[in-house]
Amino acid sequence: MRPSAFVFAQACAGATVLARLARGRRRRQPLRAGTSPPPRGLISVVIPARDEALRIGPCLDGLRADPDVGEVIVVDDCSTDATADVARARGARVVPGQGLPATWRGKAWALQQGLQAARGDIVVFLDADTRPRPGLIRELAALLDEVDLVTAGPSFRCDSTGERLLHPAMAATIPYRTGPGDALGWQPAPSRAIANGQCIAMRRQRLLDAGGWARVRENMTDDVALARALRDDGATMAFVDAADLLEVHMYESTRETWDGWSRSLMASDASTPPRLAEDLAVLWLAMALPLPRLLARRGTPLDALLLAVRLALHGALKRNYRPSGAAFWFAPLLDVAVLARLTWSVVRPTRSWRGRTYE
Repeated sequence: MRPSAFVFAQACAGATVLARLARGRRRRQPLRAGTSPPPRGLISVVIPARDEALRIGPCLDGLRADPDVGEVIVVDDCSTDATADVARARGARVVPGQGLPATWRGKAWALQQGLQAARGDIVVFLDADTRPRPGLIRELAALLDEVDLVTAGPSFRCDSTGERLLHPAMAATIPYRTGPGDALGWQPAPSRAIANGQCIAMRRQRLLDAGGWARVRENMTDDVALARALRDDGATMAFVDAADLLEVHMYESTRETWDGWSRSLMASDASTPPRLAEDLAVLWLAMALPLPRLLARRGTPLDALLLAVRLALHGALKRNYRPSGAAFWFAPLLDVAVLARLTWSVVRPTRSWRGRTYE
């Protein structure tokens, strides 16, 4: 690409990012326990679990301590370990997962079985590696008086230095592509909607009427696919900051973070090829390349501006990493490596999840 063409493309990418981030001038307040009245009706919490015996305990303990939780359903998705025993010992109702139908992918089948088994007016879907605190469920339920779907961003527990370097660099790619999801008075276009499958809440009948998780049975990134399908129907959604009420321990090592999150982060199976190409171009031009260009003394004032935006955004992410540690602040140095990995995940998407491989 000729220098003038590169500068023009980078300016377009930078303008796109700045326009997206500008929506964050007015944002929803982070969720705080006790700010909403007690919920009306029964709330069910559904946890799909496949070989989660070593991780599901803290999630169930947090829910058991929350008086707003009416029932906890663990869908044992054909586990080969003691997941079901651990769940029963902590008071959950265990639904033995049925064999995966031929047309289903990922964990959507377990989520659908949990939805069908739930008795609550509201259903909250949580991953087994989440650690909810009392108050979370009430605040999620209260927001369903305003919108059809609520999804929450947690705080992340990253134990190793490598995780604290890598995870924030990957997380930063989300606002670059979508802008802040918690902007007030704004609804994403269907092609830009995202949800965090670690924590999603909806009214049970509303989701059933929309087709349930069967609507996205062929998607590995079922959470993003569901958000986009519902937005295409005209449903409304809210992405909220729940860092004070929800912690997630996603991966056990740097290697797991590198392999695991890159599998789903770009939502390749829920996006069109032109949209993926646009996203990668924006990420390379506006996020990954400004710093190395400046270090190589080939940078421009635009590179300096985009680097300043990158560092400001990184500082804003700190609240989602507790503790963050010194390594957190060096995460932008991994942007090029992260973008190379995500580009590869788009070119060669992973077709396996939790020991299952799909055609």
